Amino acid sequence: MGRQLMSAVTSTAVLDGMPPGNGVSVGVPAAGSGGPGAGRVLPTRTELAAVLPWPGLRRGSTVAVHGSVSLLFALLAEATAGGSWAAVVGLSGISLVAAAETGVELARLAVVPDPGSDPPGVIAALLDGLDLVAVGGTAGLAEQDARRLSARARNRGSVLLPFGEWPGAEVRLDCTDARWRGIGSGHGHLRERSVALRSTGRGAASRPRTCRVLLPGSGGAPGGFDEQADVGENSSGEPAGMPGPVPRLRPVAG
Repeated sequence: MGRQLMSAVTSTAVLDGMPPGNGVSVGVPAAGSGGPGAGRVLPTRTELAAVLPWPGLRRGSTVAVHGSVSLLFALLAEATAGGSWAAVVGLSGISLVAAAETGVELARLAVVPDPGSDPPGVIAALLDGLDLVAVGGTAGLAEQDARRLSARARNRGSVLLPFGEWPGAEVRLDCTDARWRGIGSGHGHLRERSVALRSTGRGAASRPRTCRVLLPGSGGAPGGFDEQADVGENSSGEPAGMPGPVPRLRPVAG
């Protein structure tokens, strides 16, 4: 084991004594449907639940996020605020200020910027001890490792949130069609943007869902929620750039 993996194992061992995160029962899971958390969901914001096939983030699921680290933070926010523990692995450029302003409870967030020489081992260790694990640098993982990690999340009742392509993900969330507002008659500041969130996937997520959310700008400057101003993902699957402070989501009527 490398130093990073040992650190992750130590962290999850300490967390073993912590109470489990809050979940909402959604019925009795079918036989063989997964581990101890199967059939439960972790809370998420109403506007995000609108594009998910469940009334929150279902334990044991893999939800791939594309185009926005702010969306990743938004998925972590409600769960960590409600008592769940989360980790972000392999996203060295993230801003904890941005995470906090999105609503993530930093006291319940572990950050592993560099998982070292054994990323699958680090991710697996975190899935064993935490409720949600977000993963960057997905292009560097072999397909067989990605599928094994999804199976581990399913067996452990954790939520796996890869940032980028992930074979076999049940849900894919994309940020599209960002529309800036704030410029008046040729002058003014960019204050907010309307962003379309689109989900696709398999099984319960096979029917595409779309909703729009309205996001204010940060101090009148671009920042926060689209793939250009956010950390995003470059051609190698690594984070590209540093996000600024991110405001809370607001739904757009209609």
